[in-house]
Amino acid sequence: MEIRNVVHRGLRRFIERDDASGLPPSVVEKVRNIVTFLREMGDASELRDIPSWKAHQLSSDRKGTWSLAVTRNWRITFKIDRNKGEILDLDYEDYH
Repeated sequence: MEIRNVVHRGLRRFIERDDASGLPPSVVEKVRNIVTFLREMGDASELRDIPSWKAHQLSSDRKGTWSLAVTRNWRITFKIDRNKGEILDLDYEDYH
């Protein structure tokens, strides 16, 4: 899927320029794997293929937002536009 926009500045710099300076060094490889997977996936159902990412959709005011575990508190979050096959509002956040 194509990534339409990235919210987190460090994650955006990492995706656009392969500059990891805005991310903790300990998560760079995992974030790289997640971003690569997201770009190559064809459908949201594939997100559950990697159990360690604990893929799930958020509820309440964040309904429709997917969450993938990076570390204990930090997550990659995003929405999916199924009509266009795009990832929206990709973010790296601590929402706990």
